[in-house]
Amino acid sequence: MSIACYCRVSTRHQKLDSQESEIRKWLAGQGIAAEQVEWYCDYETGKTLARPAFERLQKDVFAGKVKTVVVWKLDRLSRRLRDGVNLLADWCEKGLKVVVITQQIELNGPVGRMIAAVMLGLAEIELEFRRERQAAGIEVARKKGLFKGRQKGTTKAKPKRANELKAQGLTAPEIAKAMGTSLRTVWRYLEREAA
Repeated sequence: MSIACYCRVSTRHQKLDSQESEIRKWLAGQGIAAEQVEWYCDYETGKTLARPAFERLQKDVFAGKVKTVVVWKLDRLSRRLRDGVNLLADWCEKGLKVVVITQQIELNGPVGRMIAAVMLGLAEIELEFRRERQAAGIEVARKKGLFKGRQKGTTKAKPKRANELKAQGLTAPEIAKAMGTSLRTVWRYLEREAA
């Protein structure tokens, strides 16, 4: 393997299909065989780099197994400017080629890093604007009496179920997949039950 394809969506309710389809088209257009490619897919927020598939990708990059990383859009790697710039700087120092297919750029060399910094900055601004719009919408709904938020004590899944699955020998990522929640939620449930 020398080419890593990375896809990310923010929740398990979203699909990776469009990203994977576009990347496969790009790979076919480049004449890249399937056996040269390893796929890394996450269902986690881009606000953090602590994502299972991304961490596996990082290990493979620094072990020298990966020479090129292909992503659909740059914000799939990170939604935080500092994290993204540091990540790309580390990868460039390793001589890694980063291809962003929808934005038709290859990020290697100083110009590529500068373009990446601008694009990551825009991704972070977009994230902040989305939060502001959401907060404004919630405030308007509250004033109209239409928004009450999640009821106190409700959860996305049953916390006791996380403990039952752990007792059966499942790992935290396996529990998250089985329950349809994030890894962070599983850890919170397990900590709550332990307390």
